[in-house]
Amino acid sequence: MGQAWRDVGSVGMLTVIGCFTDQHDLRLVGLAAAICAIAALTAIRLLRHAGSAGRTRLTWLVVAAISSGTGIFATHFIAMLAFQPSIPSAYDHGLTLLSLVIAICLTGLGLRVALLGTQGASWLGGLVVGLGIAAMHYTGMAAFEVTGHLRWNPAVVAASIVVGELFSAVALSTAIRSRSLTSLLASAAILTLAIGAHHTIGMAAVTITENPLATLSPHAMSPTWLAGAVALASLAIFVLTATAHALSLREQRRVHGETERMRGLANAAVEGLIVVDGHRVVTANVSFGRLVGLADAAVAGLPVSTFLTEANAWQRLACAMGQPVELGLRHAAGEIIAVEAILRRIDFAGKSHQALAVRDIRERKQAERHIQYLAHHDALTGLLNRTAFNAVLDRAVAAAVETGASIAVLCLDLDRFKAVNDLFGHAAGDAMLARVARCVTGLLGPDQCMARLGGDEFAILMDGQAGPDAAEDLAKTIIAALAAQASDRTADAMVGVSIGIALCPQDAMERQDLMVHADTALYRAKADGRGTYGVFEPEMGIAVRERHGVERDLECALARDEFHLV
Repeated sequence: MGQAWRDVGSVGMLTVIGCFTDQHDLRLVGLAAAICAIAALTAIRLLRHAGSAGRTRLTWLVVAAISSGTGIFATHFIAMLAFQPSIPSAYDHGLTLLSLVIAICLTGLGLRVALLGTQGASWLGGLVVGLGIAAMHYTGMAAFEVTGHLRWNPAVVAASIVVGELFSAVALSTAIRSRSLTSLLASAAILTLAIGAHHTIGMAAVTITENPLATLSPHAMSPTWLAGAVALASLAIFVLTATAHALSLREQRRVHGETERMRGLANAAVEGLIVVDGHRVVTANVSFGRLVGLADAAVAGLPVSTFLTEANAWQRLACAMGQPVELGLRHAAGEIIAVEAILRRIDFAGKSHQALAVRDIRERKQAERHIQYLAHHDALTGLLNRTAFNAVLDRAVAAAVETGASIAVLCLDLDRFKAVNDLFGHAAGDAMLARVARCVTGLLGPDQCMARLGGDEFAILMDGQAGPDAAEDLAKTIIAALAAQASDRTADAMVGVSIGIALCPQDAMERQDLMVHADTALYRAKADGRGTYGVFEPEMGIAVRERHGVERDLECALARDEFHLV
């Protein structure tokens, strides 16, 4: 770079960057860089501590502002002390002090903004810190006095400000986004780069023009005194660095102790429990790991979406904060586990997190399904019960009436079943009912269903254009199949089956009437000799009503003592 002074007539001009090797003490330049790096690392550490300090946040923000502001100030003026021009120079007391105050205040404001927690706050805070670096630098340069004049290149000045702003924004964004050691070192390095790059580019913007007639202010501070002030500032930085390191160690011990305590409590819980930061699992208890088929340590660090089967499950949990939500949990083997989950906000390791508690409800769901099954099915045979059959028949009758299709109902009653119960016991009777159900259901088609109405009474619905011929064919098949089954069993050999058939809409257009008519046909079949079937005919209804009338008359006569022996 050679001689940085250029003679223009009798006047010399000096470019500061142009004389970097000739008129800079490189040892002081290295010291400035070291002070800058230490101050940046300290500021980031204190910023993180302030973020988790709760009620003492403001105090630690002030300490972080002093560290960062003093670091910027010390870096600038150590670098200025490293600059050794061949003309007299000094520093204005007031402007030098003002530059320190500006650095502390603006960087403190930027750090406060970065901790707001809103979207883009860390970037905005970084821009404010970059503004503080620029304001301190150019206020400090305004305090610089020489026997000459300083001339600035506006484009280079603007470039120095933009570069400082950009690097500062990236530094604070990196520091806030993650609390890892890598993030700490990266953000401190970027902030160091912001300060150093701004200073270097800013100094490239200035040219000193010698003026032999110019004099220094008698009250200006000499470089020697400035060195003392900078030494005090550097000492303050080292004190704050030691404080930040001690705080960091204490915070690590506190977080470790809190983590171990919470892990112990969590592992004692039956429910699965994970602590989530953002959308990533921080820690999990043993029960959760067992539930998803992973070690609890393997769960930590995974996205919570790894275990949620629904895309909007996390949104559902957040909307129902503190309330139970049923959802699916994905097992490592691919199985979907039904769980009841509750999401709550907690303070963990000095920071707000979400705690997700999950309870395995597979057994409860299975019990609910069983109860639902029993509400519509017969416990002994597994067939539909009377309530469920009536509901199915109601729908079938309504459809048949609307479309004109034909359906058939077959009522079945076991002959001499009471005798089997009396001779062989109820267990044998129950076994016989189960065998009858299995035998008959094996004969039914896809549009046919069977129900146990109670005791030894059964009913079959034939849907899908079931005419009288098809109903009679099915009745014959059932009677033959049960007779064949009974041939090799003593108890079954005593029992036959009688069947009554009624059709809709031919015989009735209401469920109740259809069942009554099928029952009427059944009793006609029993009267005709058992082990056979009967198809409802209108005359049967008349005969039944007449018989019922005679029965009522006889009962009334008996009650009124109207019978006489002749």
